[in-house]
Amino acid sequence: MRPKKTTPLLFAAFAAWMLIAFPASVQGQPPPPPVPEGVNALRDLAYVENGHERNKLDLFVPENADGPRPLIIWIHGGGWQNGSKEGCPPLRDGYTQRGYAVASLNYRLSQHAPFPAQLEDCKAAIRWLRTQAKTYNLDPERFGVWGSSAGGHLVALLGTTGDVNDFDVGAHLEFSSAVQCAMDDFGPTDFLQMDAHAGPEARIRHNAPNSPESRLIGGAITSEGNRAKVQRANPVTYVSTGDAPFLINHGDLDPVVPHHQSELLFEALKEAGVPVRFNTVKGGTHGGGFGGVELERMRWDFFALHLQNVENDAAKWPVAMRSSTDALTGAQRAGAAPPSAEKAGPRERASGERPGQMRRGPPPDFDQILSRHDADGDGRVERKEFKGNPALFDRVDRNRDDVMTREEFRAAFP
Repeated sequence: MRPKKTTPLLFAAFAAWMLIAFPASVQGQPPPPPVPEGVNALRDLAYVENGHERNKLDLFVPENADGPRPLIIWIHGGGWQNGSKEGCPPLRDGYTQRGYAVASLNYRLSQHAPFPAQLEDCKAAIRWLRTQAKTYNLDPERFGVWGSSAGGHLVALLGTTGDVNDFDVGAHLEFSSAVQCAMDDFGPTDFLQMDAHAGPEARIRHNAPNSPESRLIGGAITSEGNRAKVQRANPVTYVSTGDAPFLINHGDLDPVVPHHQSELLFEALKEAGVPVRFNTVKGGTHGGGFGGVELERMRWDFFALHLQNVENDAAKWPVAMRSSTDALTGAQRAGAAPPSAEKAGPRERASGERPGQMRRGPPPDFDQILSRHDADGDGRVERKEFKGNPALFDRVDRNRDDVMTREEFRAAFP
């Protein structure tokens, strides 16, 4: 249902408030996260020569490094049909200040090519980055990947197919596409079990012929003729001893990708003896409620152990471990007192603001935002449509798929 039209006076008041509280960015496109001082930003590097327009990545490398930098590669979500490299949580959350180089890549979407094009692109990017290690002062033996939702699915595939050659196509085949660790945030792992384990708040019928999963493989996932294609796209298909260590995070109230999907991957990795920690965000939705000192410390320790050889708490984790953290409420994200500089997370130290912090003012209204920014009238707002301040969009878009929905908005402003 379309939102009711606002009166001219109400719309003018709202527009004025939006301009004050959330100034419009240049040409209506929110800018990427600010690049910290002392970090060299290299944008739109083509990782496939004469490839698709989306075969490009951004690379952020700390200057004046003592030696080659370990690399964290961000892979965006968006149902394999939306999203872009612009968001880049590792850059926004201060990993360059912690000694990492960061890459954020685009890949062909399902409307451009069916699976395995998306995985082939990610592997091509990793191989290309290894060819450029000396040029950009990267350590080719210390590459980690991180992604959410559809990006989490691709990350899980990268972490489990380091010993599989089928998806390495194109140039630089003398270089490996294997990674040293993988952090999967609520990614699908076995498509045909998604509907069977969906909760009461489920928003998608994954078995439908027009579902994101069906579009990804180029046909209905329930079709007998597509069974092999579905198996080929499932990360659980490839789990074996020697896979990259994993950190998996998933909200137990996720209405898009059932929590059970990460249960499946965890159990498969555990059985294979692969180091894995499965953290459930209690009360978390599809990226909503993620954050807080405990979860962020878990992330930092995971990457530091596997990419920087730092003996920290992650070195004490059992080979297969379960844990849980509590979802953050909107009040906790926006109203908690800032920690001291010593205990602050990297994002807080870098920006001087708390995650989710916005200027004071009346809370926004989603229907009003729709009336102003939903250009195609589909009841949601994509990042490319949004003309307000990126702080608002980033606060709402917790799953980093570059789409603002009503449910995400309610979670951000309870």
